[in-house]
Amino acid sequence: MASKIVGNMLSAKGLQVTIGETFGASQRGGSVMSHLRISTASTWSPQIPKGNAHMVVALEPIEALRVLTVYGNPQTKALCNTRPIQPVSVICGDTIYPTTEELKQWLEKLTENVWFVDATDAAVKLGNPIFGNIMMIGALSAIGDLPMARE
Repeated sequence: MASKIVGNMLSAKGLQVTIGETFGASQRGGSVMSHLRISTASTWSPQIPKGNAHMVVALEPIEALRVLTVYGNPQTKALCNTRPIQPVSVICGDTIYPTTEELKQWLEKLTENVWFVDATDAAVKLGNPIFGNIMMIGALSAIGDLPMARE
């Protein structure tokens, strides 16, 4: 949903937007990854080449780590929701979820431009955790790299 909102906002500004999504068994708790390719003149293939992401917006810290490892580079900007979503392997006791500090350290080693947002916590305070996605879009607009305004 967030990728479509951002894509629509940028299309309304006259930009060419291509969205590609991958669903890693999302019906069973797997990850969903959206690629947005944005251009002023031409349409791009839907998938961002490895190591070439300009911006990563992650709704979960481990996902930020996973995506930055493949698509990021030291100049990639990353925006990360701090609320962890425990995978089944952690819930079952097979693995241990890293601490928030460990995740932050690892992410900061991958890119020099990373912001952490307590989007889910803020959304819960507003009455609905699903608003966390909207909070992340607001934070993305505040970074200023995309022609997105508060409205």
